[in-house]
Amino acid sequence: MSESVGKTISVAGLLCGACSILVAGAVVALRPMQKKNKELDFKKNILQAAGLMEKNVDVEQAFQKIESVVVNLNTGEITDMNPNQFVQEKADKNPDYLESIAKKNDAAGIKKRSKFQKVYFVKDSGQVSQIILHVYGKGLWSTMKGFLALAPDTKTVKGFNYYSHGETPGLGGEVDNPKWKAQWKGKEVYNDDYEPAIQVVKGSVSAGAQNAEYKVDGLSGATLTSNGVEGTFEFWMSENGYGKFLANFRNGGIQ
Repeated sequence: MSESVGKTISVAGLLCGACSILVAGAVVALRPMQKKNKELDFKKNILQAAGLMEKNVDVEQAFQKIESVVVNLNTGEITDMNPNQFVQEKADKNPDYLESIAKKNDAAGIKKRSKFQKVYFVKDSGQVSQIILHVYGKGLWSTMKGFLALAPDTKTVKGFNYYSHGETPGLGGEVDNPKWKAQWKGKEVYNDDYEPAIQVVKGSVSAGAQNAEYKVDGLSGATLTSNGVEGTFEFWMSENGYGKFLANFRNGGIQ
């Protein structure tokens, strides 16, 4: 009897070991594919913000119109860092890059941000046609991360979308709704004095509303998420975010 139990345990152990090896092997083998798919998905989101992600489009081919640079937010200047080797996720966790944000300036609720941010340019015939910025801020349940595409005037929105969030489906999760995202096109993030001006209002914005160019519809039943969206724009368009860089671009300091 004990011999039979011993054999059963041995066989079970061998099977477990074999399965572990197979699973580990599969993980290692699939890792490059997973990395590639993650990179493709990231590029898709950038292209979507720019309105370049059309049906059946080849992502890599479409992305050839995109040029990336690494910007120092404190100076508004483009650095000499290699954008192909710069990983934003790592930079956002690098203690040498992170800077604390004073509470009075932290409309996005993120507490800290890396002084280095990767910025994307859409170029047509060598000229910048869109500037794509990585933006993020606190919603109700999560940090909402997205891409904002601006025209060369640095104020007119060409597109905006979130690629990562954990907001409540049907409420704050409506930031994924194509109709909600579509209304951003043509809105202006700055007023005439280049102060952050976007407002996410309760209800909907009528065409004849005063300052309608700065207003977008709120998310029904999701006030805190709506506030988070507005706070994200308030922070990243300020001098604590991309303000200095956008001013530099606007004034001809960046081509």
